Formats: sequence, C-alpha cells, structure tokens
Amino acid sequence: MDLGSTASLLLATFLPILLMINVWKKVFKKDKMPPGQTPLPLVGNILQVKSGQVAKSLLKLRDIYGPVFTVYLGCRRVVVLCGCDILKEALIKQGDQFISRGDIPFLQSMLHGSGIGVTNGEQWKQIRRFSVMTLKSLGMGKRSAVQEEAQHMVEKIREHKEAPCDPSSFINHASANIILSITVGERFDYENEIFNRLLFNIKEGFEILCSFWGQLYDMFPKVMDYLPGPHKRMFKHFKYLEDFIAERVKMNQETLDTNCPRDFIDYYLIQKEQGKIPMSERFDIMDLKMTVMDIILGATETTNQTLKYGLLLLLKNPDITEKAQKEIDTVLGERSSPNLEDRQKMPYTNAVVHEIHRFCDTVPMGGCHAVTCDTQFREFVITKGTHILPMLTTALHDPTYFRYPNNFNPENFLDEKGNFVKNEAFVPFSLGKRNCPGLSLAETEVFLILTSIVKNFNLKSTCDLNDLDLTPIESGFENLAPPFKMCFIPR
Repeated sequence: MDLGSTASLLLATFLPILLMINVWKKVFKKDKMPPGQTPLPLVGNILQVKSGQVAKSLLKLRDIYGPVFTVYLGCRRVVVLCGCDILKEALIKQGDQFISRGDIPFLQSMLHGSGIGVTNGEQWKQIRRFSVMTLKSLGMGKRSAVQEEAQHMVEKIREHKEAPCDPSSFINHASANIILSITVGERFDYENEIFNRLLFNIKEGFEILCSFWGQLYDMFPKVMDYLPGPHKRMFKHFKYLEDFIAERVKMNQETLDTNCPRDFIDYYLIQKEQGKIPMSERFDIMDLKMTVMDIILGATETTNQTLKYGLLLLLKNPDITEKAQKEIDTVLGERSSPNLEDRQKMPYTNAVVHEIHRFCDTVPMGGCHAVTCDTQFREFVITKGTHILPMLTTALHDPTYFRYPNNFNPENFLDEKGNFVKNEAFVPFSLGKRNCPGLSLAETEVFLILTSIVKNFNLKSTCDLNDLDLTPIESGFENLAPPFKMCFIPR
C-alpha cells in the first residue's frame, strides 16, 4: 500500500472519530453548569451510574461534587438536586422555572404523549386541575370506599387461616380495587379472572420496567425501539391495561347520565359535554384514557410497595407494633374498622405510618423535571431544557430535619410530649406543583389499611427477626421491598 493510500485510510478511519469528539466537546459545554464527572460520548456517565444502583451511584457523586451536580444518562444532561432546602428552593421558590416534565421515554411511549404524567404547558395545567378536583371528590369525598375495601381485605386474610403467605396478594388486590372503584366505578372480587389478569399484566410490566432492560430503554429509547428484548413485552403488558380502560370509556359513553356521575371517567365526559374542559387537537378521549391509566399505575405500584414494606417494618419492630396496637385498641374499642377521623386521636400510630412512608423511600429520585428557560440557581446557570432529578431520598434522610435519619423510628414525627408533629422534609410524594395528584388518597389508603390489619391481627414472622432484611431492592425507578413471608394471627 503506497503512502497516499495509507494516509487516505487513516484519514477515513480517524476523521469521523475526531469529528465526533469535536461535536461532543461542543455539546458538553460546562459554561456555568453545576460540576460533574466528564461523560463518555454516547453513553455518558454509564461507568459511574451502575444499573440497579442508580440512586446509590448518584449519592456517591453527590459526595464528590456537592448537592447540585451534573450527570449524563446516555446523551441526556441531567442536573441532580440533593437536600431538603435545595429541593424547596428549586421546586417551590423557583417552581415556575422547574415546572416542566423532563423526558421519561417509557412513559411517553406508553401514554402516547398524553395524560397528566408527561404533558406540559396549558394542556397539563387543565388536566392536572381537573384530576386533583375529581380525585378529591371521588376519593376523599367517599372515604367509606377505602374503609370497605380494607374490611374486604381483612376477611380475605382471615380465610387464609394463619398460614404463611406473601402479603403482596392481599395488598395488591385491595389497593387496585380502591383506585378502580374511583376511576372506572367498579370493584372486583379477588378471584375475578379479568381482575387477576389485569393485576398480572401490571405486575409483569413493572418488573420489566424496573429491570436492566427498562433502564436501557430509558437511556437509549431510539436504539431500543429497534432492538428485540423484554422491553417489548413491557409495552404489551401495559397495552392490556390501556385496552381495559378503552373498553370502560366506551361503556361509560353509552350509559352516561349527566345527573349522576359514577366515576372519574363520567366526570370527564360530563365536563367535556358541558364544554367545561377546553378541547384542543389532543385534549380529548386519548387524554382521558391515558390520565386514567397514569392514575391507576401510580396508585397501585407505589402504594403496594409502601404497604408491603410497612408490614415488613412492623414485623421487624414488634415493640413499635405493640405500642401502636394498644393506641388503636384504646381509640376504636370494639370497632374493628378505623376511619380517617381516628387519625387525629392516634398520634403514635400516625407517626408510625409517616415513618413507614419516609423509611420506605419508595421513589427515591422523584419524577424527572426540566427547566423552562436558562435558570440562575445559586451560583450556577442551568440551560433551558436541561433535565432535573430531585433526589427525594436526600430530603427524607436529611439529618438536619430528622433526629434518626437512617433508622426506623416514629419519634422522627413526635415531640417530647408524644404529640404528632409535621416535618417539612416529609416529601415522599414530591413537592411543588408537580407533586403527586393523588397524595391525599394514598395517605388515606395506607393509614386505613395498615391500622385495619394491626387492629385485627397479630403479625408473626416465618423466620427469626434477626434474619429479616430491610435492605430495599433498588431499581432504576423505585425501591422495592425485599421478599418475605408472614402469618396473620387473628386477635
């Protein structure tokens, strides 16, 4: 090969690489952005952010670069915020600048860019306002629905006759029935085939979403769309729920009585018919279906994990369980079913439930935000469109707000006299205008279900308490309770 041919070959080989590096350097302009580890082309900080340990990896980077830093998840530039004060400053004090929803590829694909979870601007404001008001009317206005479902669950547990079991089944059926009764106006028997198939598809979809394949899709969606793998099944599982909701919407349209709304779907259809919901090219039935889907998924998975983790914590700490049990017995007397008004008379039990939410830390990284414009934040300038990751876990374990940040201890929510006290770092449902729209319902559900169980049953572990592991199984999306079995002993 002559010298000219060799030079041409070298040029053809290395010129694209040099061009890519040059482009990457231009993309990776630090300007006044927060500090962070220099990313690799295309894959970003994949060496620093380990699959299955995303939150832990980010906390290690915080220890190096401080509470506000930059990380690249694939080609996406993300600014990570840590600590209660920083989260409040961004999401509340500068909330309008941090209000946009960042790209969440699997949600955008699954929800077809519609609904409450992934939209922005006026469309999001309208559907958010409607959803919060309607959930309040249907959920908090009918607290008896949660009480009744809790009693159904208690009876199903009794039928199990003290046998060792994974409590997930009872919990999953109960929480799903509560949100289905609100959204589609029907609760299902625990043996109902359609109901169980629905729960199976939701469970399978979330398992893939929380796996390595789900994280790959989140980082490289355009590539993964063309590759085979379990992520393809994830969308098929969630499509089953979409088809179920579409059928319920059609049924409601055919039987709608504008004077007697039955559920979330009816409220939307009535508002639409009366012109109270402004129609746009997309703000229509698709938004209704995707909003219902978003609410069902959000209400089932995170609530299930909180309840399951809560039972594990109560098993591990029998002294705390016994103290809460005595308080519940004193307040309820012979009643077997608590109501929400009882919460004010149960400061210790209320503190236990709050501590379960805090310690479980179900969604440690919150939901992805994005800044709406070039934003001055402290000594940094965050460029428009940059994704923001609010690390809720750093607020829930902030030592400046909690006396026992790393231990399960109800005294984190009690004063010296044993009175319940609120804590502004209690943000399991996020904070600001993008917080969870169903947080009141979720808090009600967890309180009533757990107190119903503790009132009616003693909890028994199937193994030595020292062998019960509280370490969560971390995924890219949420902290999952480790597997365990238990026995419910009727009182």
